[in-house]
Amino acid sequence: MTRPSTHIFRLLSWGRTLARHGALRGIEGDPNTPPQVRRLMRVARLGTIQPRAPDYASAFRAIGPAAIKLGQTLATRPDLVGEEAAHNLLSLQDSLPPVPYAAIEQQIEASFQRPIGELFASVDPEPVGSASIAQVHKAVTSDGRSVAIKVLRPGIRERFARDIATYEWAAAHLEALGGEAARLRPRLTIANFKRWTLRELDLRREAASASELDGVMQGFPDYHIPAIDWDRTNGRVLTIAWVDGIKISNVDALRAAGHDLPDLARRLVLAFLTQAISAGFFHADMHQGNLFVKADGGIAAIDFGIMGRIDRQARQWLAEILYGLTTGNYRRVAEIHFEAQYVPSHHSVDEFATALRAVGEPMRGKPVSELSVGQMLDGLFAITREFDMATQPHLLLLQKTMVMVEGIATQLDPGINMWDVSGPFVKDWIRDELGPEAAIADRIRQHGETLLKVPSLIRRLEEMFPPKGGAPDPPPLPDVELLWERRAAGSRRWPGYLLAALLGGGAVWGSMVAGWLG
Repeated sequence: MTRPSTHIFRLLSWGRTLARHGALRGIEGDPNTPPQVRRLMRVARLGTIQPRAPDYASAFRAIGPAAIKLGQTLATRPDLVGEEAAHNLLSLQDSLPPVPYAAIEQQIEASFQRPIGELFASVDPEPVGSASIAQVHKAVTSDGRSVAIKVLRPGIRERFARDIATYEWAAAHLEALGGEAARLRPRLTIANFKRWTLRELDLRREAASASELDGVMQGFPDYHIPAIDWDRTNGRVLTIAWVDGIKISNVDALRAAGHDLPDLARRLVLAFLTQAISAGFFHADMHQGNLFVKADGGIAAIDFGIMGRIDRQARQWLAEILYGLTTGNYRRVAEIHFEAQYVPSHHSVDEFATALRAVGEPMRGKPVSELSVGQMLDGLFAITREFDMATQPHLLLLQKTMVMVEGIATQLDPGINMWDVSGPFVKDWIRDELGPEAAIADRIRQHGETLLKVPSLIRRLEEMFPPKGGAPDPPPLPDVELLWERRAAGSRRWPGYLLAALLGGGAVWGSMVAGWLG
């Protein structure tokens, strides 16, 4: 178990790094920042020379791989970090200097307990990509197939485990302060971040996700998932078919190759909606570097380390919210938020509907080309605090991916509008899933399932289950001993620990709390 002094040292180190890049200035001036934390931030930046303009992206890169992942999440949360910080964090690329090939080769051989020559006829020592968790090399298998090999950086699992342990410790102390920090639920957010990270650090999970998504998209034309080479895949090494194509961000090359850019943009949006709304399982890292256009015009996706899931009830709510916003039915959108328990019941549905109208109507009055999902999300986030809407970590990946998809689609076709493309899709899905025929089918299925459960229900009449809300049950949270609990136990060292913890917590409020809370 990590000692409190170790956590404190790490937090102080990260806080000083943020201060040197001017990344604490905005949080210090935020009226929602607890007063004691604001004062401690002034201490954290003492003696630092700060740039005129804060450079959040450079600060997160300097802190390390786990901070890079948090920073990418913050880029989609201007409600937490402000417009300036969110815009700056958009430039935060998940890239680090490559690991020497000798270390990569050793990692491959150790993971398979076999010489690399038995697996691959050749491996290009120059990586084609070098991210914070893994790097990728092009290779040819012993049977002559071109593949991409994704290999975890040596020691990365241990480093993430160390950093996340400190995140959990600091989040517990910050949440215990109450107020805004408690509303934003940092401990739950860190628990979700930890779960997502553990998936990325097991490349077998990524391979399984790619295989599952391939099944989901079988009925969608011209959307490709590379085949997995299971014989050359394990927890630390993923081997997948090589993709030949043009990066979707290279608009000039796509145009020169004769591709229909507006059609590509439309198909990309529909592919995302098919995954998120129809299947409830979506590729949640759809940035420009992970999407390619093949010679035949098909879209190929890579890098399935981050995937999102939404259960059927949440998908119904999401579809109705999107459709209600596009049609101006703000009352129904408000009702859904209360049904999903996103808004506490002591608030007024009518007042919330009016707040939603204030967000939606200005956009409805603009030309189609000026409407934006990103703007809509920003407006929605602006009213969350007024109506005590707790952060919903399970929807963060969806929100992040929606913004990514809209950005890529707009780059391909500046005249596209997400509402125009998604409206008919969402309307048809609602009709099929919530229409009379679907309601009858659901009722028959539910009654049948209930009948099958009758014997078990009779045996367990004493068991009572409360109705569930829109958010899934939270995962188990680790037990973290708070410093003031150590005092109650008689520890004589608590005053020094408490002071250092508050200093460290205040110094990293800008990087971590927002990430935890996002």
